Amino acid sequence: MTNPLADPYLVLTQVYSGGKYFKQALKDTPVEPLNRARTTKICYGVLERDVWLNYVIAHNVRTSPKAAIRLILKIALYMLEYMGKHDYMVVDSAVELVKKLGKGGAAGFVNSFLRGYTIPPLPEKADEALALRCSVPLWLAKKLRRSYKGDAESILSTPSAGLCVRFVRNAEKYLSAPHTDTPFDGVYIFPNFVRDEGFFAGDYTFQSVGSVAICDIVSPCDRLFDACAAPGGKSVLLSSKCREVFASELHLHRKQLIDEYVRRMGVTNVRAVTGDATAFNPAYQGAFDAVLCDCPCSGTGVINENPDILLNRKEEDIASLVQTQKAILDNCSRYVAEGGRLYYSTCSVLPEENDSVAHDFLVSHPEFEAAIPSSPLGHMATKYGVQFLPHLSLGAGFYITSFVRK
Repeated sequence: MTNPLADPYLVLTQVYSGGKYFKQALKDTPVEPLNRARTTKICYGVLERDVWLNYVIAHNVRTSPKAAIRLILKIALYMLEYMGKHDYMVVDSAVELVKKLGKGGAAGFVNSFLRGYTIPPLPEKADEALALRCSVPLWLAKKLRRSYKGDAESILSTPSAGLCVRFVRNAEKYLSAPHTDTPFDGVYIFPNFVRDEGFFAGDYTFQSVGSVAICDIVSPCDRLFDACAAPGGKSVLLSSKCREVFASELHLHRKQLIDEYVRRMGVTNVRAVTGDATAFNPAYQGAFDAVLCDCPCSGTGVINENPDILLNRKEEDIASLVQTQKAILDNCSRYVAEGGRLYYSTCSVLPEENDSVAHDFLVSHPEFEAAIPSSPLGHMATKYGVQFLPHLSLGAGFYITSFVRK
């Protein structure tokens, strides 16, 4: 029998020590097919509970274990505390893995830790307790409590609603399986969905409900410029309501992702190009009826689907991201024709990346005025836009607003 900790260890080592995103690490690791679902569950669980697992380990040791041993303890703790696995099986498997990795000197420590650890009480301070209950960095817990008050815990703890699938055709073939309807035609969320030949035929694609909601807000137009377009989901969906879509990305390999997406979905009016969204291109000045700036951001609205985001995200990153967002908006606003619309969106729940950026843009660009959108997907209305939140929006945490050039 395969050691149940072995495959999760191989995958997560690439994330914690190798700097890979989890989905790429899982793709790059030869996980046994029979164990793939279990391995994925364990890896997601460890990443989701990382802050709490570190807290438990720190409470039970005098000296912090080295990276490999710490990771084995995290995996074992998750299996014991959240999967209800038998103590003897998890402990024996952890000790066996330690020895197999050539770290037999730590076997006694691992055995002793897993047989005798205790769960410490939560701190009394509200921010610290929230951070541990939701297993997020303290800085994020503080920001969300300040911005959302009593909703902060719901925002941080609402799980992913499942896998969102957008159908172009043949949806009825799949709807006998359990699913959740969304407010958008042909878009459903499944607890489980196995990709088949329909994916490669362009019958459907995987696209988050937040991404679909953003596209739903964009009005039909003649020419649209999608400033940060990879992997291409929004560009392809918007091609159904815009005569021509320019899908731009900074790097060639990102442009190629758009090209592949466009080919698979069989659309003919999306043109992928390379370019720096912060650098002015004279050929684009006033050339588009609509410009969508789905800007790089903290990703704090999608941590329920990508928990590894928070491993390397620091509070000080936010100011730099905001400057990039403002630079993209400032530059791309020059591409909007008179009477045209500029859309600004993120997958963040932090107001400083959302409404604050919108406010500063309007102050510095009097040639634009706010055009506050709405959406059939549950959301919170803000001063300038629409804030989708996980507990209101089928698990999605996105933001969008729009401006009209006078």
